[in-house]
Amino acid sequence: MAEEQNPTVPPTPETPAVAETSAPPSDPSDAPGTPAEGDAEGTEAPAPRKNGLSRTVSDELAANMRSGWADTEQRDLEPIAQAEHTARRRAELSARFPGERLVVPAGVLKTRSNDTDYPFRAAVEYAYLTGDQTEAGVLVLEPTDSGHEATLYRLPRSDRENGEFWLGGHGELWVGRRHSLTEAERLYGIPCADVRELPEKLREATGPVRVVRGHDSGVERALHDKVTAERDAELTTFLSEMRLVKDEFEIAQLTYACESTARGFEDVVRVLDRAVATSERYIEGTFFLRARVEGNDVGYGSICAAGPHATTLHWVRNDGPVREGELLLLDAGVETRELYTADVTRTLPIGGRFTDLQRKVYDAVYEAQEAGIAAVRPGAKYSEFHEAAQRVLATRLVEWGLLEGPVERALELGLQRRWTLHGTGHMLGMDVHDCAAARREAYADGTLEPGMCLTVEPGLYFQPDDLTVPEEYRGIGVRIEDDILVTEDGNRNLSAMLPRTSEAVEAWMAELAGTGGTAPWDAVPPPVG
Repeated sequence: MAEEQNPTVPPTPETPAVAETSAPPSDPSDAPGTPAEGDAEGTEAPAPRKNGLSRTVSDELAANMRSGWADTEQRDLEPIAQAEHTARRRAELSARFPGERLVVPAGVLKTRSNDTDYPFRAAVEYAYLTGDQTEAGVLVLEPTDSGHEATLYRLPRSDRENGEFWLGGHGELWVGRRHSLTEAERLYGIPCADVRELPEKLREATGPVRVVRGHDSGVERALHDKVTAERDAELTTFLSEMRLVKDEFEIAQLTYACESTARGFEDVVRVLDRAVATSERYIEGTFFLRARVEGNDVGYGSICAAGPHATTLHWVRNDGPVREGELLLLDAGVETRELYTADVTRTLPIGGRFTDLQRKVYDAVYEAQEAGIAAVRPGAKYSEFHEAAQRVLATRLVEWGLLEGPVERALELGLQRRWTLHGTGHMLGMDVHDCAAARREAYADGTLEPGMCLTVEPGLYFQPDDLTVPEEYRGIGVRIEDDILVTEDGNRNLSAMLPRTSEAVEAWMAELAGTGGTAPWDAVPPPVG
């Protein structure tokens, strides 16, 4: 990685991009640099790096860098595929909060270490309402007599006059070209303005204001005397509940995410022998390659849990051995380039065939999942699929002599949870645990509707140190998870292309084992529109 010569301070929660910026503190011996990217007046100079090799910029070099650049404005851009949907979502939000100013930030870059940042991932609320994924963006809905006028505040193109485009740490020659405000207007169908002007506008705002909190401390500081936590929480809750029912664009995205995830699982099975020779890291890296080629990223930290690690629900260290004769619990999902994620789990016999005991546990979990999926239908209570799956698992645990019956008593007291541990599913969408801020009566205590998408994922987990079960059970963990769309007449399994029965899993693995490398040469492009 090249070292920056004259960086500005990268946006962080402490120094957000939308706040007024000035030159960062510099070493007393540093020579002046050039005007900072975030300084609207262009009078401040970004400090050179303390140990940078170029400490000054000659007038001749500065003049040379200001000229000789082609006009790269993109004048033929078409609106993004979901522009019609984002406009409808903004209209729905406007109708819910008439007469109020609504502020929805994208978020800012977060420091990984020193001067390196984590890859940026826009706040869900912002991306859902705009389709934009740019750091430091802010959507503002200004109240009018007829509803609201939306403005998308973003950083404009880097300034070629003051030199920040090549000297600023986040100038375009360092991190890449960004869209001009005019280009962004064409793409997102929203009037755009310079985000550096926003803090003052927010401080001068009058009337009721709400902001989505937790993403941009600079925006929140500018509004600190105008908002309340209770009113802001109502905004976040409403936006969360808007996402409970997916539109056709979202369903297409989730469908593709599941299809891509299935290809990623196939990639893993093809090279499982290499994971045996190395570790769980090989599995994680193999799946990530598929996610990055076909999508944006993984939707969450991949769980590549081999052997007794399969009994840990969120094993994401992925640094353990992969041994034949044991099970691999692979819980992973591709996140599409529009930020919709799959969430799929398969438990695989690493050697290709289940032992008798592994098969018994696996088949019980499969039976529980079948019961759960059958309970997913419009008009059903959300909790019904969980209750159906738990009943099956409790019944099997009693039959095996691991749980004292009768089954009704065990369920009433929740005693099966020693081995089932978690809820049987959750909403799915732009977050892997989507709609988390929704009211309980709209979600967990609510009713399923067509367009809702949820996971059904029962499991049984016998911890390696659980002295209440026979020794042969200890270290066995099984989970089977699919992504289920509620339809008008029942449900559709979006991840059904992956096998689920123990026999089908073995046949699938036998067909794929050792048949390919890690590169997804059969990459399938994402859907358009």
